[in-house]
Amino acid sequence: MNYEDLLALVQLRHLTIFGTTSKKSETIVLLGPYEPSYWPAICSSPEWNDEKPDPIDRWSIRIIEELAQTTGARACFPFGSTPSPFISWALASDQAWQSPVGMLVQAEAGLLVSYRGALVFDQPILSPVSASVPCTNCAKPCLSACPVNALKGKEYDVKACIQYIKKDPKQRCLNSGCLARLACPISANYPRSTEQSAYHMRQFLK
Repeated sequence: MNYEDLLALVQLRHLTIFGTTSKKSETIVLLGPYEPSYWPAICSSPEWNDEKPDPIDRWSIRIIEELAQTTGARACFPFGSTPSPFISWALASDQAWQSPVGMLVQAEAGLLVSYRGALVFDQPILSPVSASVPCTNCAKPCLSACPVNALKGKEYDVKACIQYIKKDPKQRCLNSGCLARLACPISANYPRSTEQSAYHMRQFLK
């Protein structure tokens, strides 16, 4: 299977390819949300509506394992009892890099990147030319977007972040998503819904 055929197949299931990397004779294909169809697909899924925990993870397992069976690949996930090293894979893909605020920034999704799983093939799959690092010539608005500078220190100040989200009278982060992530110029053009971002913020506070 070539890259273009795999991309078309994956996008039919509301996912897309966020990079590839090689390990020995294997090709690791990283999968993330294909926006804007991803969130409606999640919300109409049986996993979302059965009121059981972790609906997005369970949807991801079902969809990616089905893709693995169809393509003859092996499915891997960034969650569960033995998560695979997705950050290392992403950094090796030439489609994601460490941003000025420490989080990964991806060529298509910016700071809104999330990896739902991967397909591992025992054959080479040639991917498009590597993207250039987007932060090199960027004004880096992510550095000043956080109202409590939770991302400016050596470590992410989780406590300050949570306190602000809970106390902000305008509920900007809670209703729209992390302001630092949204400040990324790539994120600004990524068609992720505010409803999805708000859901993840509510989960973050639990």
